[in-house]
Amino acid sequence: MFSWLGHFAHARRRALLIATALFVVLAGAWGGGVFGALSTGGLESPHAESYRANELLEGHFGHRPAQADAVAIYSDPTGELSVDDPAFRKAVTAALSSLPQTEVVSWTSYWSPELTEEQRSGYVSTDGHATLATIILRGADDQERLESYGEIEQQMRAQGLETHIAGGSTSVFHLQRLATENLATANMISLPILLLLLLVVFRGVVAAAIPLALGIMAILGSLVMLRALTYVTDVSIFAMEISMLLGLGLAIDYGLFMVSRFREELARTGGDVRQSLVATMKTAGHTVAFSGLTVVIGLCGLMFFPQPISQAFGFGGIAVVLFDLLAALVVLPAVLAVLGSRINALSLPWPRRRAGAVTRENRAWNRLATSVTRRPLPWLAGGLLALLVAAAPLLSLQQGLTNHRYLPAGNEGQVVPRMLVADFPQDGPAGLRMDVAIAGPVRRAALDDYLRSVEGIQGAGVAGVHLADSELTWATVAFRGEADDADNLQLVRDIRALEPPAGATEVLVGGGGGPAVSLDNSDATMAALPWALAFIGLSTLFLLFLAFRSVLVPVKAVVVAFLSLAASCGLIVWGFQEGGLAGLMDFSVVGTTDVWALGLIITIAFGLVTDYEMFLVSRISEEYRATGDNRRAIIVGLRGTGSLITRAGLLMVVVLATMGFTATSLFLMTIGVGLTLCVVIDATLVRAIVVPAAMQLLGGANWWPGRPRGSNDRPRPTPRTEGTGLPDQVTR
Repeated sequence: MFSWLGHFAHARRRALLIATALFVVLAGAWGGGVFGALSTGGLESPHAESYRANELLEGHFGHRPAQADAVAIYSDPTGELSVDDPAFRKAVTAALSSLPQTEVVSWTSYWSPELTEEQRSGYVSTDGHATLATIILRGADDQERLESYGEIEQQMRAQGLETHIAGGSTSVFHLQRLATENLATANMISLPILLLLLLVVFRGVVAAAIPLALGIMAILGSLVMLRALTYVTDVSIFAMEISMLLGLGLAIDYGLFMVSRFREELARTGGDVRQSLVATMKTAGHTVAFSGLTVVIGLCGLMFFPQPISQAFGFGGIAVVLFDLLAALVVLPAVLAVLGSRINALSLPWPRRRAGAVTRENRAWNRLATSVTRRPLPWLAGGLLALLVAAAPLLSLQQGLTNHRYLPAGNEGQVVPRMLVADFPQDGPAGLRMDVAIAGPVRRAALDDYLRSVEGIQGAGVAGVHLADSELTWATVAFRGEADDADNLQLVRDIRALEPPAGATEVLVGGGGGPAVSLDNSDATMAALPWALAFIGLSTLFLLFLAFRSVLVPVKAVVVAFLSLAASCGLIVWGFQEGGLAGLMDFSVVGTTDVWALGLIITIAFGLVTDYEMFLVSRISEEYRATGDNRRAIIVGLRGTGSLITRAGLLMVVVLATMGFTATSLFLMTIGVGLTLCVVIDATLVRAIVVPAAMQLLGGANWWPGRPRGSNDRPRPTPRTEGTGLPDQVTR
């Protein structure tokens, strides 16, 4: 098949390039529309009790929440005006009165006439120089309400007063706005760095430009793929950002491998373009295809998570990776067929490496490979110990929820909750409450007894009735602290464990963004994660068996991949939950880890950490089939791919680390740096030490039940690996 693709791309090269040019124009014109079609929902499992409680209450009573959608805090920056001054009142009421009814259902402030004096006191800060207003937004669901919030965000600001607006679910709005800004910043920073690194690798403008052009094409293709998906499913802004950067990184990686192998084959065949292209497709193309499929398998694991946003990530990522494969296996070969020997054009005036020349890098990889295969047991034990030490912080994992604390310290989504805690009554109109849906005809006496039982639970605040009729009661329970505090999570469990009041057919605990959501999301993710990992592991075993016709090579690859991911996740917990990276990256330590984000990293990274092993083992397999000498095959494979995989890993790290280090929200920091750690650990410790040491210990059993060519034929000497400059005798 891959030989046929090489012949096809060479024969139809001009037609393929014309079709590609038309696609690029279409992608630029149509794909950009994805930004206006992105979703803000899908963060909760529709099977969770908290989700069902919220749906039941809103479906029955309409959108009449006990906890406001947004809170605006007004204060005098000079400290001279109090809320009782006419100028203060005029500025605030003018701003609130200007809010359009198309976006706002209602608002309540200190001067609202329907308030009692006791209720009015909850709208004023303890020093009397600040007041708050609560806003109920118009919209059929959270997504429409957040769109309404975006429309009125600036209109709520009072002239002459300092205004901070957030609260409720608006942290999602701020997180998504930052994600859009961070995506543009990351691309602007990473693309020039990638071009510079490619120039250093290839020492020529044309060769360096090809992988980068493929990466830019991947970005455009990602926009088209994601916009097409918006017609059949919701696509989150977070899914778009991560899918696009993943597509960029993989496209450049695949371009690097393909172009490098094509240049090697051109030198070997004396410039025969067709023969070189076919040989490139049979080797690098074959490996790229299986590598891409391992990434797709990892992304399929996201389908096991119940949150709709997980499936959006999965669909978006799969579409982008498949586009990368199409570009790498069809479009790129056509480009190489047209360029031919001109792939080496516009060489930079740097000292060129003479074919066969020995470099320090070559010698270093050869020495490492020789040492690892000579003493595999100590090297393997040391590598595994390092992975286990890195994974140890997982034992202190504290499950948490992504919310306003993941925003920058100066963001209004962070400022407003801090001000509410520090300056306003905790049981006031902006106090924290969870909702309890009590279905059925419950008598008032039984309901009062039930609410007293709720108030008697440790950590519960005032429990009362918000709305009620003969069919359903909407009760609320006040709580203090963060939604994922251990005490609040236990409070949810204790309320759910109470005996329902007489007459109740069902009692559900919910509340948007509260402890019930945090508990249910974490439980749902942890319940789905083993199934996702089992699917990923078994599917990868089958795929690698098809690729290598071996049993132990796939088993070893999957085991090592899980160990590598455990080490990366341990470092994520240490760096972000425990604050090990706080000084370097300047973020506020939350003290918990969103296990959904961790599951996202694992499923995306699984394909990435298997990626480089595919390229290494493919080279080892080529050599072993030719000679039947396991140790020689490992040394030649490691020295032949060492530099290339290191450079590919560096390019991927640039893409992912740029996202992590330029992100201003803790969520994107965690994803970007987490994926970076996965790639770094795999491209260094795993690929250079653990994999070759394990393969040396397994010996010929690596390739069972397949039978190498060298087992029947007399082993023949293999030509030196192009560009290594190391004669075969060095590896003996």
